[in-house]
Amino acid sequence: MPHDSSLRRPQLSRHRLGRRARRGVALGLTAVLAATLPSFAPAEHAFATATSSTPSRSSTHPAGHTTSVASRPDDRRAVARGRGGAVSSVDPQASRIGLRVLRSGGNAADAAVATAAALGVTEPYSAGIGGGGYFLYYDAHTQRVSTLDGRETAPAGITHDAFLDPSTGNPYPFFPDLVTSGVSVGVPGTLATWQQALHRWGTRSLSQVLSPAARLARTGFRVDKTFHLQTKENAERFYAFPATSHLYLPGGKPRPVGSLQRNPDLARTYRLIADRGTRVFYRGIVAREIARM
Repeated sequence: MPHDSSLRRPQLSRHRLGRRARRGVALGLTAVLAATLPSFAPAEHAFATATSSTPSRSSTHPAGHTTSVASRPDDRRAVARGRGGAVSSVDPQASRIGLRVLRSGGNAADAAVATAAALGVTEPYSAGIGGGGYFLYYDAHTQRVSTLDGRETAPAGITHDAFLDPSTGNPYPFFPDLVTSGVSVGVPGTLATWQQALHRWGTRSLSQVLSPAARLARTGFRVDKTFHLQTKENAERFYAFPATSHLYLPGGKPRPVGSLQRNPDLARTYRLIADRGTRVFYRGIVAREIARM
């Protein structure tokens, strides 16, 4: 079972902030946390970026008044203009959640975590609390850059030959054996990274910023072409896990485009973390559930 002691705490870089930025003007998340989330600030600016893996489609929502501009594939003009900030992510609903955080007075770090949590619902193949990533924070007032390293670390009980087949002495095949196996799972760093980012630069609690994503997981979202394709591509692996298959492959097939996808277990997990903190994930009931898988 992964222990908290094996989780490398996200580290603050040598560039320390002179003071906490209470307002932000731009914050970008790419790839796994793919979003750009500026918050409101006429003078003082903060920029935060969290990165992980591969970007896909994008959705942009300026926080202020906007004017749309048509764009051709080779046209480098802006597709929208506005004031007060903008939100851009690979999913429209995640972007809207980040935008609401900004409009309600949250800053760049608050919006980053809220959007990332929402992407864990709508983009489970490249985002979520089961993985890790980086968080980059720039304060234009002090012109300092800080980083958090929240990549996964090996479990405390991992052995040097864990990836070798004892019957042959050779490595297990990468796909699907290792990719699907628990052997390849590291101790997730994402949740600890969110907590650290909010503690250092945010104005809201983890409980507050997880609430919109928990609601989205409970009420559901519409399946698009990308989600449908990614589910189809992973179907063979999902068949090995009854709970996963039940969630994403009802009747043995991916949900069709336009249908409603809910994730009540993730909603409950978000609410549990919101109520009890990150310890419940790393050492409490959630950790025990993960270890039993």
